[in-house]
Amino acid sequence: MKQDYDIIIIGTGAGGGTLAYALKDSGAKVLIVERGDHLPQEPENWSAQAFSERRYKTKEKWYDDQGKPFYPGVSYYVGGNTKVFGAVMVRMRKEDFEEIEHEGGLSPAWPISYEDLEPYYNRAEELFHVHGIEGEDRTDPPRSKPFPFPAVPHEPVIEDLAAELKKQGLHPSHLPMAIDLRDGGRCLRCKTCDGFPCKVHGKGDTEVCCIQPALESPNVEMLTRAFAKRILTDEDGKRATAVEIEHDGKVFTVRADTIVVACGAVNSAALLLRSANDKHPNGLANQSDLVGRNYMTHNNTGLVAIHPKKNTTTFQKTLNVNDFYFGTDDYPYPLGNLQMLGKLQGVMMKDAKPQIPTVILNGVANRSVDWFVMSEDLPDPENRVTLNADGNIQVRRKPNNLVAHNRLVKEAKKMMKRAGYPIVATESMSGIETNSHMCGTIRFGTDPATSVLDPFCRAHTVQNLYVVDASFFPSSTAVNPALTIAAQALRVGDHLLQSKTLSTVEETTL
Repeated sequence: MKQDYDIIIIGTGAGGGTLAYALKDSGAKVLIVERGDHLPQEPENWSAQAFSERRYKTKEKWYDDQGKPFYPGVSYYVGGNTKVFGAVMVRMRKEDFEEIEHEGGLSPAWPISYEDLEPYYNRAEELFHVHGIEGEDRTDPPRSKPFPFPAVPHEPVIEDLAAELKKQGLHPSHLPMAIDLRDGGRCLRCKTCDGFPCKVHGKGDTEVCCIQPALESPNVEMLTRAFAKRILTDEDGKRATAVEIEHDGKVFTVRADTIVVACGAVNSAALLLRSANDKHPNGLANQSDLVGRNYMTHNNTGLVAIHPKKNTTTFQKTLNVNDFYFGTDDYPYPLGNLQMLGKLQGVMMKDAKPQIPTVILNGVANRSVDWFVMSEDLPDPENRVTLNADGNIQVRRKPNNLVAHNRLVKEAKKMMKRAGYPIVATESMSGIETNSHMCGTIRFGTDPATSVLDPFCRAHTVQNLYVVDASFFPSSTAVNPALTIAAQALRVGDHLLQSKTLSTVEETTL
């Protein structure tokens, strides 16, 4: 390792990994810092028992607002949480970038528009091999290019379900999926995709799509098993100068002209809070007191609809329903998104239903169609990430906008019963330990008094510090965040390249 770099990127998930890819041919000396190691390719990758035992989740403890410890549902590997995500990469709706009134309050406008991000959505879809069909989803935003790859076909049971939903006047659509089904691609369309690591690297995760290609550049290096303890600044606190890293029991610093934080919404906030100094006594770049605030994770419910006949589907995660996204004829407020879960197996239900024998759960799973019911939760400054007296992560989250979410669950139940599934069961997935789709803790905006970052994710008060992960989201919307994180990372990459070019031209001229 060198001691000096042009850019240090901390984290390899949807933000950091994509940004590393965007900069790989820039000529800039880039160091990628990842606290985890490479996730091993092993038989347990596809084991439902390993899934149930949290084999690939962190053993680190976080704490709730009462000081009670819990194990968060996050994974620390090269590729971050994309190693185990469900591979759904969907664009935010055009309206999601604007202020929207919900039953539970206001969802704020973003400082950029859909049109600002649209060309980067195109690039991200190509990079992650996203499969879909243009125009099928009536809430889809306008596109300047079609999907780069055709939609993942429904298997017979799901195809029949889609037909039944259309009879109800609904508009089921193919779910945009980041899996490698190209000619000669690696995806096998197995039943262990959603929540599992891919044993054959057929999922569009950032290790495969971004980090591996980036490391082919002689200017890009990566240090794994490296924990970023804090970020240092110059004496006046206006520039970040170095990252203090703990690696294999040793602590050292590495300097850079630009430092990018991409550790995920909770860990990025924690890193800035740990980096407090005389000029930033409340945490780095935290003059607005917003670092760690407005923590969001979506309101989520798992829905299992049971049919007398066996569900022979292997790759189930292909169907999407957005008819309720902006409300219904008799309910003016947004409800959210319905999308398939990966096919459940009995042992995967055991945590939620420990009192039921596995043999019965297997019988249920063999006859069920499984859904993820997702609604927007709203930013609340009291829902926040802090550090306790021992420096450990503490998370406070009081769910909100639940009236709309509960109404969406009812609509989903009704929809499935009408489709011929007489038994429908639900289980909340919004506990503090689940934390799906964490975002919002370091929001971006145009006003330093009400945001931490500018529209290019640069800190208002530290001129060479960027945060490029879901932390920058002002709202959570009601779709999966990965594609939007990646698109913004590509946009920030262009911004950094242009800034570097301009600086070089100015220096040459002088």
